[in-house]
Amino acid sequence: MIRRLVLCLSTLAVLAAVPARAEPNAEQDQARRDTRAGNVRPLRDIERRVIPTMPGMQYLGPEYDPTAFAYRLKFIRDGRVVFVDVDARSGLVLHQSR
Repeated sequence: MIRRLVLCLSTLAVLAAVPARAEPNAEQDQARRDTRAGNVRPLRDIERRVIPTMPGMQYLGPEYDPTAFAYRLKFIRDGRVVFVDVDARSGLVLHQSR
């Protein structure tokens, strides 16, 4: 009984220490709103442009920055992560990490 109580309290302490995200879908929702409003290109259009330029890389997914109207596409190869920042309005690559 005491072991269970200690285990439960330990688990609660660990969970309390992990920061929670305010809204997990807020970034996606904002990207959808901006796309519907015509402020940015659809993510699929940007992915169709950028992914073929990254041969041999595995695409991990996007992040959206509504303040900058920019997508950050994340790729990996041989344990090395590469970020490609793309202007969400024009679809032009702004920066690529190496």
